[in-house]
Amino acid sequence: MAKVLLLAEHDGKTLNTATARALRCAAELGDVALALFGGNTEAVADEAASLNGVSRVLRIDRPENGEPVAAVIAPQLAELAAGYDVLLAPSSTYGKDVLPRAAALLGVPQISDIMEIVDSRTFRRPIYAGNVITTVRVPESCKVVGTVRIASFAAVDRSHAPAPVESIALQASLPSHTTWIGLEASGGDRPDLQSATRVVAGGRGLGSKESFDMIFQLADKLGAAVGASRAAVDAGYVPNDMQVGQTGKIIAPDLYIAVGISGAIQHMTGIKDAGVIVAINRDGEAPIFEAADIGLVGDLFQILPELDRALEG
Repeated sequence: MAKVLLLAEHDGKTLNTATARALRCAAELGDVALALFGGNTEAVADEAASLNGVSRVLRIDRPENGEPVAAVIAPQLAELAAGYDVLLAPSSTYGKDVLPRAAALLGVPQISDIMEIVDSRTFRRPIYAGNVITTVRVPESCKVVGTVRIASFAAVDRSHAPAPVESIALQASLPSHTTWIGLEASGGDRPDLQSATRVVAGGRGLGSKESFDMIFQLADKLGAAVGASRAAVDAGYVPNDMQVGQTGKIIAPDLYIAVGISGAIQHMTGIKDAGVIVAINRDGEAPIFEAADIGLVGDLFQILPELDRALEG
């Protein structure tokens, strides 16, 4: 059985759901050790140890790991991965930042966005905005390194028998050319976009940054995360960390409400694994209605207030 190392994503208090999704993929390949990098990962280690499929949790605690700086984490991850056959990470912003660096330090190629396992060295991943699925095989001489397309895997459950937790000291030299400056969070108390079960997204049809506030209001009533189309981001309605689609975030919520989004193929790539898709658009010929489970054709400026009133009632 292969030895698999999975890079965990967390905020120092709780694990990101992306880790539990990536773990389902990792567990299909072999015995999984979960790597926690942080300043003090004691709190999150207990949660990590309770996930089904984890054989052990490795804590790599040091002050330099207190913030998620890829240039700092990557050399340590590469050193740790030397004793494993497979190195994986969620295909999140964090995973996509760290893993290519670690792969380069290990001198091996990386597979991006693994969506299906064929065998221990053969995987399927999407290309061309998800319109083509390609099969990739890793040579026997190479370690398997890849990011997991978290929208393609369901999160694992909790285990009744927690895995052992170990503290690991690594000797990797850390770079001095990259330092942590600060964090500016734009999401407030809303759920993380990539792991949320409900998402409300707005497009260019809203017409202005001020009108986009209607999306935030609806999302807050539903306890949902907020997303946006590329057109809305390019128009300056919201920052680009809210963008959903090929060049944004790939998500798989149970409920996705698209407001004023036409449904360009690049956007649809980001939501193809969503559960129920609700589309609100005044153009009945908009492409998004082809994928929608529920479609409302009409003026969003009339429909959204009606939804608000219904939710309040």
